[in-house]
Amino acid sequence: MYQLLSVNTVAFTILGYPMSWIELIGTVFNLWCVWLVARNKILNWPVGLIGVVLFGVMFWQIRLYADLFEQAYFFATGVLGWWLWAHPRTKSNEDTRGELAISRMTTRHYVYYAIGISTCTLLLTWAMAHLHVWVPSVFPEAASYPFLDSLTTVMSFAAQFMLVRRQLENWVLWIIVDVIGIGLYWAKDVRLVSLLYAVFLLIAINGLWSWLREHRARTVLTQHL
Repeated sequence: MYQLLSVNTVAFTILGYPMSWIELIGTVFNLWCVWLVARNKILNWPVGLIGVVLFGVMFWQIRLYADLFEQAYFFATGVLGWWLWAHPRTKSNEDTRGELAISRMTTRHYVYYAIGISTCTLLLTWAMAHLHVWVPSVFPEAASYPFLDSLTTVMSFAAQFMLVRRQLENWVLWIIVDVIGIGLYWAKDVRLVSLLYAVFLLIAINGLWSWLREHRARTVLTQHL
């Protein structure tokens, strides 16, 4: 099992690129998860839990430590999101399926998120740049691209929190994360993950449009009740 989870265990080679099993299987599950999210399907949560475990193991091996912690966060919020989507607190927060409905953020929320993302990115960048000094037995080499890795991690934390609450604006952050991720993972030579983020970008754009349309339809319906 350990060999199967190694980035050095190659499933096949395509155009000279050695595709590891962990990158391949993790990519499939994460792509499936994001596709389900864009379609507003609650099944995205259990599918995503498998994907984040696989990517967490892979990111540890390629020294993207902030991304490793990000996957741990995704796992925790995945369990929480699965519960919250299935159990809305009030009838006013339900959609037609009895699940948590799509909502929009307020101006105050935008300010809080902007301050929080900026502050946490700076702190995480500093921490990631020193991990190999603090805990060399666990992180034997210096982190790669600590600022970009930290920025996408913090933005992903915020976007995932919005997603758990089914806030439409989560897609805006995912779009930014995907754009940065395409270049970052290509530079780290996990090219399928880079291409996966290109697909994520297209799905995120579609997800934003789809959720916006559904939110508007529900708003119109509510006004006529």
